Amino acid sequence: MPFETVQQEKLSHGVMRQIESLILRGILRPGERLPSERELSERMGVSRPSLREALADLQNRGLLTSKAGAGVFVADVLGSAFSPALITLFATHDAAVFDYLSFRRDMEGLAAERAARLGTETDLKVIDTIFRKMEVAHQKRNPNDEAQLDADFHLAIIEASHNIIMLHMMRSMYELLREGVFYNRGIMFKQRMTRDQLLDQHRAINDALQARDPEGARAAVATHLDYVKQALTDQQKVDENEVYAKKRFAHEQER
Repeated sequence: MPFETVQQEKLSHGVMRQIESLILRGILRPGERLPSERELSERMGVSRPSLREALADLQNRGLLTSKAGAGVFVADVLGSAFSPALITLFATHDAAVFDYLSFRRDMEGLAAERAARLGTETDLKVIDTIFRKMEVAHQKRNPNDEAQLDADFHLAIIEASHNIIMLHMMRSMYELLREGVFYNRGIMFKQRMTRDQLLDQHRAINDALQARDPEGARAAVATHLDYVKQALTDQQKVDENEVYAKKRFAHEQER
């Protein structure tokens, strides 16, 4: 008969499975510090020896890392998504930038569609809260804050899609974007007209999500990323033209 004696799960295994789930769902993020051993054992209702056993196992498997005198942190597991050589290629070839945007257009459009259908009310509240912060940052005209909230907004949509594989894949790509590997997000927020249009596009995405309109949400994401692609194309052309304009100006001064 296909039955076995039921074994009571060790407390340390329960701790491991809970932390694994939080990492898998993207709630505990790479580089995030865990609470102290005392606080964590109290929150989870386990003894310190059971907690230590679980943390040690998670560290051995590369999910957590400890720093002397600082505590235990979620490991930077995203760092292995792309090799250093490939990252260098991304940073030095324009084709990678536009392929990246096309990839985002497809993936984030799908994520927005799923979020509108499958996201919980709390998921949608998170997205709306971030958008309200974007409106405040827009008034302060701080490009760094706007760029950070822009990334947070898009990642919140991906989280609301509740697709674990997509979440970790896109989060790793956003880390490269934050590091300026694909392009400098700051240039998208320099001009007033561009900033206003970007905010309006994010508002359209948020409105469609809050209305639970899957097709509208996907279309709004596509419109936004098409605009970003065209804006970057235009900026590249302006930069190229400026090189020749400076040569022309220098030559004119010498005449």
